[in-house]
Amino acid sequence: MLASARQRFLADYTRIRHAEGRGSADAAYYLALPYRDITGRLQDQWAHRAKSYDHFVRSVLEPDGRPLKIADLGAGNCWMSYRLALRGHYPVAIDILDDPLDGLAAGRHYQQQTPFARLRAEFDDLPIAAHSLDLVIFNASIHYSTDYRRTLAEARRCLRADGRFVIVDSPVYRHREHGEMMRIERHRQFEKQYGTASDALPSIEYFDEEMLAELAREMNISWTIHRPWYGWRWTTRPFVARWKGKRPPSRFWILEGRFAS
Repeated sequence: MLASARQRFLADYTRIRHAEGRGSADAAYYLALPYRDITGRLQDQWAHRAKSYDHFVRSVLEPDGRPLKIADLGAGNCWMSYRLALRGHYPVAIDILDDPLDGLAAGRHYQQQTPFARLRAEFDDLPIAAHSLDLVIFNASIHYSTDYRRTLAEARRCLRADGRFVIVDSPVYRHREHGEMMRIERHRQFEKQYGTASDALPSIEYFDEEMLAELAREMNISWTIHRPWYGWRWTTRPFVARWKGKRPPSRFWILEGRFAS
């Protein structure tokens, strides 16, 4: 049952991503990410991802000051692994999707520039040796997990004693009810636009502040919250939502976590 649900989810996910205009036959498209979408189809989204990535580099990578062994989880088309390899790190791109436009197979466009490993696997069963990684990055991906505790426990298994994990570009809400409202809205939108709610797997799809506190207590996680600057339009979103009588929008914090020994 779980296998069939997973296959249905991957089929729906791939169909939606293709319909959104992701991917290209041109290798230059991938080499330009996240700073430019040369197709022009999703430039606003990629501009957001670029700001997240730059803030992550400044606040997490550069202060460490050494080459790191990194798992890029939910690597998608592998753009982040490519950028990390260019900076002298040792990434492995991991995703369950092997799509040639939007999954691991798209990583072929980077291999002549800066090769890195690509592995097809799930968050909760990583083909990585215990205590072998300096950093685990959930790259706009952990909200697809069905159990954050299980997913983070697997990350902890792979990390060295002084290792860290970082959550980038996953939505965070102040209150759980607002995350649930977003989830319902998103499924309705997908059903209307694409003919599927894309809910074959019970993904959590967001964090809320209480949830982060629960994970900290139960898993001995120490959180550091980084707040990228996405511009004035992004900053004013909560006020616009309140004025229109809508639910508060998500925050896209960068969550840096350490497990206590």
